[in-house]
Amino acid sequence: MNTNFTILIPARIGSTRLKNKPLIDIKGMSLIERVFKNSVTISENTYIATDSQEVYKHAQSFSKNIIMTSDAHISGTDRVFEAAENLKINDDTLIINLQGDEPFMPNDLVIQLVEDFFQNSCDVISACHPICNLDDLINPNCVKVHCDSNNYAQSFKRTINSSEIPMRHIGIYGYKMKTLRKLVNLKPTKNELLHKLEQLRFMDNNYSIYMTQYKNEIPSGIDTQEDVDQAITYLTANED
Repeated sequence: MNTNFTILIPARIGSTRLKNKPLIDIKGMSLIERVFKNSVTISENTYIATDSQEVYKHAQSFSKNIIMTSDAHISGTDRVFEAAENLKINDDTLIINLQGDEPFMPNDLVIQLVEDFFQNSCDVISACHPICNLDDLINPNCVKVHCDSNNYAQSFKRTINSSEIPMRHIGIYGYKMKTLRKLVNLKPTKNELLHKLEQLRFMDNNYSIYMTQYKNEIPSGIDTQEDVDQAITYLTANED
């Protein structure tokens, strides 16, 4: 596997749906600690990028790989870029933006995503898997993606028509530092603002997104209290 990559985990404190989301306890461990400890088994080059002194102090209890960033960022991508600049990551290094609310990201998916990036021509790489839960089709928090025959993203949506058969988008992105430098200078597009999906800004500006297709289902990221309850249920079931 190509090892020229760094994993950055943006952890914003100001979530509107879940107060202090990175610090929420999920069966005896905070959300951000679960995400980090899962990620660091893939690469020691894993860092948390946060705007919160509270998250920073908490994260110091399990790692020194924490970077304070501005609280003015409007997206995780901007936060990741500031952290990458602080780390002086070179232009040809692949940066994996692993969202801080995805505690169950499989190691083999991240490894597959890295390999796919270096084997395909793309500006950005992300991932998806088949929708197994029919409730996800009507859940706006579950982002759906349509790909072409070569696995490049054609559209991202929160709601779909009944005749469509999409994949579930997984919250992980990869791009080289030199590409990220360009992405953060793009202005939000109408499409992005309408659907509240930052990846639409990339597509609206003709940046290609290759989608690594993962065969297995992954538990949802943590956006709501219901997600927290389901995560606890999932962990409990897998401990038996």
